[in-house]
Amino acid sequence: MTLSILWLRQDLRLFDQPALAAAAAQGAVCAVYILDAEMPGQRPMGGAARWWLHHSLTALQGAFLERGVPLVLRRGRSADILKSLCQETGARRIHAVAHFEPGWKQAEAEVAAFADLTLHSGNQLAPPATILNGSGGRYRVFTPWWKALLTRMPPARPIPVPDRIEAVSGIASDDLDAWDLLPTKPNWATGFDVWTPGEAGAGAALRAFLPILRGYDAQRNLPSITGTSRLSPHLHFGEISPATIWHVAAKEAGAAAEPFLREVGWRDYATNLMDIFPDYPLANGRENFDRLPWRSGPEAEADFDAWTKGRTGYPIVDAGMRELWATGWMHNRVRMIAASFLIKHLLIDWRRGEQWFWETLVDADAAANASNWQWVAGTGVDAPVFSRMMAPLTQSEKFDATGYIRQWVPELADLSPPYIHDPEAFGMRPAAYPAKRIGHREARDRALSAFAQMLGR
Repeated sequence: MTLSILWLRQDLRLFDQPALAAAAAQGAVCAVYILDAEMPGQRPMGGAARWWLHHSLTALQGAFLERGVPLVLRRGRSADILKSLCQETGARRIHAVAHFEPGWKQAEAEVAAFADLTLHSGNQLAPPATILNGSGGRYRVFTPWWKALLTRMPPARPIPVPDRIEAVSGIASDDLDAWDLLPTKPNWATGFDVWTPGEAGAGAALRAFLPILRGYDAQRNLPSITGTSRLSPHLHFGEISPATIWHVAAKEAGAAAEPFLREVGWRDYATNLMDIFPDYPLANGRENFDRLPWRSGPEAEADFDAWTKGRTGYPIVDAGMRELWATGWMHNRVRMIAASFLIKHLLIDWRRGEQWFWETLVDADAAANASNWQWVAGTGVDAPVFSRMMAPLTQSEKFDATGYIRQWVPELADLSPPYIHDPEAFGMRPAAYPAKRIGHREARDRALSAFAQMLGR
């Protein structure tokens, strides 16, 4: 009997799981998830993501047990745990889906040094190193990258769940509850019940999105309505594959699915950037921004605290930050507005915001989070100029955020448009709602002055 280890990471599914399919085809399978916070370069998981992981693993354990297969849980450095499992089981081959974060790539190299590690493509539409320009180099700009990716699409059809998975029994496993992934004192995740982590939850989210898929391009920027898929945390944890989403969306809407599939493509593009620039969450993509004079000190800290708590005096920013804290998620248009406000209005280093999102987002993805923040900041390799500054009050009116603000900023629920978007300007600000931390024009002048100072003007 050939026995293989299935090493699971951010690929917590059975359907379209190429590593599982390959392992099951060769013989018995020992499926293992390792909670690895010891690998150098492996960023510790944020609190919201840990909440999701607990429930996703619970769902995956149930799905495996329905097929008579135990899911082994271990905690420690991945290479050490896998070497131990190879000794315990006699396995020499390990199947895994390839990952591209620096820590995971180092772990893969360490594992390959003592075992037959077979990596499978399954978490991206195409492996990042295969999308090349005419000179054989890597793309750094999204649009040409996207055009090149489209020549490789559609992705291969999803792989069914194996009809039979031969299990390995008697392997010791940690108790999931002992990992303490869930918050308790206090339990700040009481509002997270809007989510259903796990593969079944991912499938339900995709089915719920299909009726509005054709209207996605027109509705995705409107935070007051349900116009997006909310699939991002399911994608991050690999509870559904991008190939599955591509085929279902294309079948459902044909060419009308392109705006949505393009957004799925942005996730792959971010992985491409991290594969090229492993330190993208920490280092400016454009080195001249190393000279930009970000604010620091007590006043800047007070501003940052107000931003995290949704107390900036800008209703759409505050609504987004409160939604984030309550649910672990924020509407994508509002993410851009809130990020731009921290960077341009408050002149606080984008890495502070990136770290806050990493801690509070259930879909916190190293590549996507860094890429999005660097794009908004103008520091990224494919980003608009720093002087492009979102006007949050204008954005709020343009994208009709009235219902969104009423939901998340109840102090303003009695106001109607246009007053709800900028109550201070109309003398309508309730006493319970804070004054603006800074005026828009003042903030713009300060940001442009800092930008000029960076350029040496």
